[in-house]
Amino acid sequence: MIQLLKALYRFAKELLKVLYQGLRRTLRGHGHLVGVLLLGIAVPWLIFVNVAEDIWESGGFIGDQPILEWLHARQSPGLDQLALAFTNAGGPTVMTLVGVGISGLLLWRRQRSAAWFFVLSVGGAMGLNLAAKLLFGRPRPALWESIAPEKFYSFPSGHAMGSAALAAALAFLVWRTRWRWPVVVLGTLFALGVGLSRNYLGVHFPSDVLAGWFCSVGWVASLHVFFSPDLAQLRDWWGQARRQIARW
Repeated sequence: MIQLLKALYRFAKELLKVLYQGLRRTLRGHGHLVGVLLLGIAVPWLIFVNVAEDIWESGGFIGDQPILEWLHARQSPGLDQLALAFTNAGGPTVMTLVGVGISGLLLWRRQRSAAWFFVLSVGGAMGLNLAAKLLFGRPRPALWESIAPEKFYSFPSGHAMGSAALAAALAFLVWRTRWRWPVVVLGTLFALGVGLSRNYLGVHFPSDVLAGWFCSVGWVASLHVFFSPDLAQLRDWWGQARRQIARW
């Protein structure tokens, strides 16, 4: 029994050594990929899963209603117009036109891989949103009569997911250019404005918007890794690790 435990210990030690060395060689010089894997994929998906679990088990965050009531207490004609402007900009009509325009531009520039990435990022986010709405079936808030009422399910916010997917996809597309930070800043402000407008208008709970943002970021970052040339190196590393395990 002692010999078996020692053998298992040596096996585990060698396996971890091979995995560590292989991953270190693969990711050396690829800090961007590491950041995407951790901050773009792992963290957003974990947050989305935790929020979805709260919705499924207890119906939402404890602070959902108080936050909406706090926003509604600060309602004014000026903020009404601002919220409507953001919510219309992040709506299906405008987002579809913008998405078609950007996709067409990428195809015109013969960037087919980038066009596929963009279409799958935004279109896939909308598909995920519809599936999640049907799965959770969460009713809309009904705390007051909204000036922009909605009838379909609430979780997660489609406006938040669409705007975040658009912003994240554009950020990845221009990441290696001088437009990186302007696009990141403007895209983030746009997604924040659209999401907060849905809370201000009383048609989404804060947890709907939060889940929508992180779900889209996780989805787009996952696609970015799939389309990235670094994925081939990850596949090579995993293949080497599997062959080493098979020899043992």
